[in-house]
Amino acid sequence: MKRAGFLYGKICSRDNIIESLRNASRGKSKKQAIIRVMKNTKQAYDDIERLLKTKTYIPNKYFEATIYDGLNKKERTIYKPKFFPDQIIHWCLISIIKPLIMRGMYKWSCASLPKRGTLYAKNACEKWIRNNQKETKYCLKIDIKKFYPSINKEKLKQKFRKIIKDSDTLWLIDSIIDSHNEGLPIGNYTSQWFANFFLQDTDHFIKNNLKIKFYIRYMDDMILFHSNKRKLREIRGQLIKKLEEEGLKTKENWQIFSVSKRRLDFCGYCFGREKTFVRKRITNRMRKRSAIFKKSPQSHTAASLMSYLGWLKHSDSYILYKKYYAPKIKQMKRCIRNAD
Repeated sequence: MKRAGFLYGKICSRDNIIESLRNASRGKSKKQAIIRVMKNTKQAYDDIERLLKTKTYIPNKYFEATIYDGLNKKERTIYKPKFFPDQIIHWCLISIIKPLIMRGMYKWSCASLPKRGTLYAKNACEKWIRNNQKETKYCLKIDIKKFYPSINKEKLKQKFRKIIKDSDTLWLIDSIIDSHNEGLPIGNYTSQWFANFFLQDTDHFIKNNLKIKFYIRYMDDMILFHSNKRKLREIRGQLIKKLEEEGLKTKENWQIFSVSKRRLDFCGYCFGREKTFVRKRITNRMRKRSAIFKKSPQSHTAASLMSYLGWLKHSDSYILYKKYYAPKIKQMKRCIRNAD
């Protein structure tokens, strides 16, 4: 792949800074840090431009916070960068190097990429399992242990040097990578792009070296299909060795199973040969919220319930819809409308 140059001028351009400020502030207009910057945008543009052109930008210390993420309330430590100048500069960088990262991105690499969310992954799995039953007879499900903190920063830098030759752009990338002590910080806009980019070589190894026809990755969760169970075990060994070369370790809860005998639990859905259902944890939470709303109709509970409709809409869950939504969907909409 030919290395790209002359990128830094585009990163520092006034148009890119204006667009990056707009993107970084989207959906955060009520936060005081954003309000202060937006009151004097011209000064903000000038300061960002000066920091980049003089290469005096030094990433600020992160705000550390603990959250309980997802439906299983998994504890995560996130690191929030300051809005000004860090988040804006992150957007300035990614908006220019994004086409280079996407150029080598595997088609079924999902999560944190434009138009490649949960539904994108769900549609692919569903199609493969139903239309290619012989080649998807067995499934290997494997994921990486503490993926973001485990990413080797020096290896990541070297990967960027294979696609970028602009020394100024590489300086900015290195500065952001080195702004955190261990791996990549969960919370940076750049981290989701860097993490997907880091696994590009592994994706191509699986497709080209291991010859896996049906393979999908949702960030660090990998699903590989094959017609032969013994062969899939051999592939697992080669994949673990490849990941170890990248400095990554896999979790011990890997699984190889027959898709016909057991549904594949992936991206919040359970995939079978004929039907796709919503994951049990999601339906249980939906039932609990439905009971709470029935007892005490509140707008926030109604809004939470309505958010589950997307899961039901894209799965074979009509019975659940009829039982928990159809009798009170008008009441839920009315509660939300009155609160608004």
